[in-house]
Amino acid sequence: MSTLVIVESPAKSHTIAKFLGKGYTILPSVGHIRDLPEGKLGILVEDNGTRFTANKYEVYPDHKRNVDAIVAAAKKADTIYLASDPDREGEAIAWHVD
Repeated sequence: MSTLVIVESPAKSHTIAKFLGKGYTILPSVGHIRDLPEGKLGILVEDNGTRFTANKYEVYPDHKRNVDAIVAAAKKADTIYLASDPDREGEAIAWHVD
């Protein structure tokens, strides 16, 4: 059984790895990993402009390697924990990683 734990920073991944030990893979997202595309409309406008939905996100180019590592580890994991910080920013990061 393998378990993947995704945290926000490399420092946290090293610290948590000391506590969890074998059977856990701990990877950092290194903060926010994606955003709406720059210079393009990444928002779907519906219902005559009364409803807006983000419909396209782009991974930051400098985070692609981290995202690829997370995706590869997630394919092998039986269980995945999103262990971001317990605040609004951490929730947003976890939502984008999901």
